[in-house]
Amino acid sequence: MADVARTAGVSAQTVSRALRDSPNVNPETRRRVLAAVEQLGYRFNSAAKALASGRSHTIGLVLLQSGGYYSRSAVIAGVEAAAGAAGYAVSVATIGGLDTGQLERSLAKLADQGVDGLVIAVPLVSVTQKIEGITRDIPTVTVDGSRSAGARLLSIDQREAGRVATQHLLDLGHRQVWHVSGPDEWIEARQRRQGWQECLAAAGIEAPPVLEGGWSPESGYRQGQILAMIPQVTAVFVASDEMAFGVVRALRERGREVPGDVSIVSVDDITLAGYCSPPLTTVRQDFHRFGAAAVDLLLKAPEAGPAPEPMETTLVVRGSTASA
Repeated sequence: MADVARTAGVSAQTVSRALRDSPNVNPETRRRVLAAVEQLGYRFNSAAKALASGRSHTIGLVLLQSGGYYSRSAVIAGVEAAAGAAGYAVSVATIGGLDTGQLERSLAKLADQGVDGLVIAVPLVSVTQKIEGITRDIPTVTVDGSRSAGARLLSIDQREAGRVATQHLLDLGHRQVWHVSGPDEWIEARQRRQGWQECLAAAGIEAPPVLEGGWSPESGYRQGQILAMIPQVTAVFVASDEMAFGVVRALRERGREVPGDVSIVSVDDITLAGYCSPPLTTVRQDFHRFGAAAVDLLLKAPEAGPAPEPMETTLVVRGSTASA
């Protein structure tokens, strides 16, 4: 900064003001300072700035390494867009599985970096004392994931997603709806399954056995092979688009057409959902908006009102469903 001040013929304090866009610096002086910055290749020392201000202007984001590739990248993009607009950088940490030890280590690493806030998008059902301590000391928002006493929760109404998907198939005249669920340890999978069960119960229909997948197309394909061998299957609610791709392929390989023989509805509405054959009917979740909303909630003071209501989902009807 002293080098920039000498080159521009101003004080170091003026350089600081110019780089912070202070209104007390006239345009010509700011122009000279910026020209000197460019000439000398000056860069901010973010660590020194953090020491001086006590803030890093960085948000820590924790994600699961596995799971849907589209939803993960869309959440990251949403978080980064909202954080960047607010003047924050994002430090991303991923964990390989649903393990509290891995989550503890990732949170501790981000805490050591001095992040100003945390967004946790990991669907753990329980948390440890260490996780509670970190999220109590650092402002935290959990995204449809780990619940902790010190965090604010932002969620999507997954039960409603399951109910809407199932009701769509019943409204088309199907007398039974089968379900390929996500892994039981995922909160979202449990809630979508619960919505499916509640919708069938309200219609006076006994739910058939659940076929559990693992979010991947491969797991959907395996469960689709089972469904293809059950002649009375005419409608299936699949807990994610990526699994639905596998279910559709398995059905077709065994001579069951979609939607001619079996209607399929899923959840997520990833980009590829509208371009597969047939295009998927699915319950849309706006992951980009979800990530941005998490940052907006994080940057609000905890006393900024009650926790937000769960974000709504939207049924997008395409070609994979038809009348029974």
